[in-house]
Amino acid sequence: MTTIIGIDTSSYRLGVSVSKDGVVIAEYSTMLKKNHALRLMPTVERVLNDVDIKPNDLDGVAVAKGPGSYTGVRMAVTTAKTLAWSLNLPLIAVSTLEVMAQVGRYFNGLVVPLIDARRGTVFSAVYQSKSTGSLEEVVEESHITLTALLDKLRTQNQTILFVGEDVALHSEKIETELGHLAQFAQKSLPSARAGALCALAQEKKPVDNIHGFTPDYHRLPEAEVNWQHEQQQRNES
Repeated sequence: MTTIIGIDTSSYRLGVSVSKDGVVIAEYSTMLKKNHALRLMPTVERVLNDVDIKPNDLDGVAVAKGPGSYTGVRMAVTTAKTLAWSLNLPLIAVSTLEVMAQVGRYFNGLVVPLIDARRGTVFSAVYQSKSTGSLEEVVEESHITLTALLDKLRTQNQTILFVGEDVALHSEKIETELGHLAQFAQKSLPSARAGALCALAQEKKPVDNIHGFTPDYHRLPEAEVNWQHEQQQRNES
């Protein structure tokens, strides 16, 4: 694909980028607790206008498919599906964790993107960096307790780079459990870049069914979990 637009709203970060011939030519990113619903499409229009690209000039739409914020992931996927469907373009879905991990693609060791999922749990995966600057997933992404994740990492006996804004919430426990093996990406480095999303999309196959594609939440939204719990209690009473 020649010209791709990438969309990521899987966290407080709103990111939109455009790549052409494999080179990122525009990237817009904010990290604000504001309503993405009001800002996403105007941002898409602004980024395209800045590089003089019309929607009909696009060859594909890439989206961070999750995990992450339920509302944010759903918004990005819905917007990307709408663009792809209306413009008759392929839709390329990329894991949010894989995008985040690109910060450490030249790190000598393991790279662990981490998103807080509340109640002592996280969304995470483990990647092994290669000398070529690529990453290989060695532990598949999952919704897991932080304790269980650290238990797995302790057996690897490698230096581990943790990436993501939410790492700061758990850094004390990580350092206590892993000691000198744990390293943390600099806060000045963005943990998820829409530009990296576009780059990864070049290597992925488009989804087979745009209409049927759904976000990868890795768990049910909390409201649905609570509803199921209430239904179970009613059935047992």
